[in-house]
Parts: sequence; C-alpha cells; structure tokens
Amino acid sequence: MICSICKKGETSVVDSRPTEDGTAIRRRRLCVCGARFTTFERVQYREIMVVKKNGRKSVFDRDKLSKSIFIALKKRPIDTETTEKFISRISRSLEELGQSEISTSTIGTMVMEGLKELDPVAYVRFASVYRNFREEKDFVQFVDKLDVYKKR
Repeated sequence: MICSICKKGETSVVDSRPTEDGTAIRRRRLCVCGARFTTFERVQYREIMVVKKNGRKSVFDRDKLSKSIFIALKKRPIDTETTEKFISRISRSLEELGQSEISTSTIGTMVMEGLKELDPVAYVRFASVYRNFREEKDFVQFVDKLDVYKKR
C-alpha cells in the first residue's frame, strides 16, 4: 500500500479487524516515514456501470459516492462509522438491484431518501447539488415541501 504522505510503498499493517457491519476489513497501517492511516478492503460483486444524464457511462466509484455524502454531512453531528454504514448500505442496495447499468438518478434518489432519514440538513445540501437548483426560488420551493421544517 502506498503511503499518502511520503508516497512510498513501505507500509505495514498494525491492526486489522472487520467493520461493525461486517462488509469490509479495516486495516490500520504504519509507514516507514511514521505516518499512520486506515484502509478498507471490500468485496466487489460485479462491476456496475453508471449511466449519466447525457448517456455517457462510467464504472461505479464508491469513493466518489463517499465524497459527495461526506460533503453533505460536513460539520453535521453524524459520526464516521454511521456515515460508512450508510455508504455501505447504498452500495449493497445498488449491487442487489442485479443490474449491470444503473442511472445516476437511481443512485441520487437512494442517497436522498437515506439522507432525509439520517440528517435533514445534509438532505437539503445534497439535494441542492443533485437537483441543480439554479435560483433561490428553486431552493425555497424545495425546502417549503419538507415536512421537517413545516412543524416549526
């Protein structure tokens, strides 16, 4: 494994254990430069192609999904373990669909539904990018439809 700090491949595994949900192996690594970092090893059942709105296709990238979810949850009171479970649940759901090609709208809908339950603020953040709000009124109309905010 290449160290993200010094870029050398001289790392060793210090600790290895399954994640809480059992879908991956978490490995703590130590580099000769002294840096410590964590890696995750997951089973990939099949290669899923993501079909974008313009028709282009690309291989499903769990890291890309993770980044967008972590951005939506930035500075929210959701711990990393809960976030990782959520991302694993989305990935497993996509694999369980049994399709080799999945549209970005299917993935976006799954993420939005999950975030709505997990954290309403992250849900609105993700929706603002996913739904591509162009003007303030688009955002206001979306928020007005939310049950969470109507109770206030």
